[in-house]
Amino acid sequence: MSAPASGRKAALGFIFVTVVLTVLGFGLLIPVLPELVKEFRGGDVSAGSHSYGWLVSIYALMQFFGAPILGALSDRFGRRRVILIALGGATLDYVAMALAPNLTLLFVARMAGGLTAGVMAAANAYVADVTPPDKRAQGFGLIGAAFGLGFIIGPLLGGTLGAIDLRLPFWAAAGCSALNWIYGCFVLPESLRAENRRAFAWRRANPIGALLALRRFPAVLGLAQAYFILTLGQMMLFSIWALYTSHRYGWDPQHVGFSLAAVGVLSAIVQAGLARRIIGALGDTRAVALGLLLSALSQLLYGLTTQGGVVYAIIVVGAFAGLAGPAIQSYITKHVPPTEQGAVQGVYSGLASLAGIPGPLIATWAFGWAVGPGQPEWLAGLPFFLSSALAVTALAIAARSFAKDHAPLRP
Repeated sequence: MSAPASGRKAALGFIFVTVVLTVLGFGLLIPVLPELVKEFRGGDVSAGSHSYGWLVSIYALMQFFGAPILGALSDRFGRRRVILIALGGATLDYVAMALAPNLTLLFVARMAGGLTAGVMAAANAYVADVTPPDKRAQGFGLIGAAFGLGFIIGPLLGGTLGAIDLRLPFWAAAGCSALNWIYGCFVLPESLRAENRRAFAWRRANPIGALLALRRFPAVLGLAQAYFILTLGQMMLFSIWALYTSHRYGWDPQHVGFSLAAVGVLSAIVQAGLARRIIGALGDTRAVALGLLLSALSQLLYGLTTQGGVVYAIIVVGAFAGLAGPAIQSYITKHVPPTEQGAVQGVYSGLASLAGIPGPLIATWAFGWAVGPGQPEWLAGLPFFLSSALAVTALAIAARSFAKDHAPLRP
């Protein structure tokens, strides 16, 4: 028996707020965390950049291991507990970073924060629990819109607070997470019914075992591969955006921030307002294909255009590439049993974290080589060309997975 419409609406509202505040907290740190790391390295830009790269990669690595564990735990003990644990862990992480007296303790805080950063996996599983199959694309579109909204507000607010005090954004992020935890304690109901729970097993909770467990669902496993490749390309885009636009168009940090805010606004519009209608009209599989095609096209255009003003037109195209995410999520929730939603979402969350390890390194190394002495100007777009090729590869894998899948959709 499904949850009443009023309760389902309230629960989805909480999940929306949770994702907004989670992404906002992360976005608050974007303008100031590199500066704090550089400060710990005595103001040395090169050493600070190197340490910051390791800090980002280690957080993503710990999240890769932690997300499947939290996802599997949510299948055993329920979504509510895991979401509250993740929010509590994030609060402590932000406080520890705000108080960290040296780089070592900052790394320890980020490692601990990465292990408990599984809120997105539990949130996605929650959406699958409380929405009927024909409404899940809309629910996951709402999650995407929340992500976009948090990404708009976070960097802008973080830059403003950071100008007052470098550690103030950390306290603001901790406050947002703590308020969300308190809100969840009083508002969030459990979504996973007792009959849909299953025992915790380490073979499903470790990232490799959880990924191998997807072999029972051919299309889901193929989409996991496509999702990782697509996310890898997206990580490359965001890691190189400021360097690329500064080099090619002469944009200053304010212009870079404005362009990223535009990305967030348009993504939120597509995810919240248009994704449901487009995916509903096309179906999950066609929507995945369209999103991946638009992703490949927009990345190619980013790398080719020589005019900064044209970038904003490409951002519009790229926003519709966001159809792929909720369509993939909608598809996979219909192809796995209710008892395994958390574990599968943990795998996907872990894959996103894994993509965050090599993505920035590939993009920055490719860009550094492409803008070296004697290289033609157009080659500066190399990271985007690589990302476009990755999107095409993801499309081929997704198409193959859909063709092999003959399992009926769950009611």
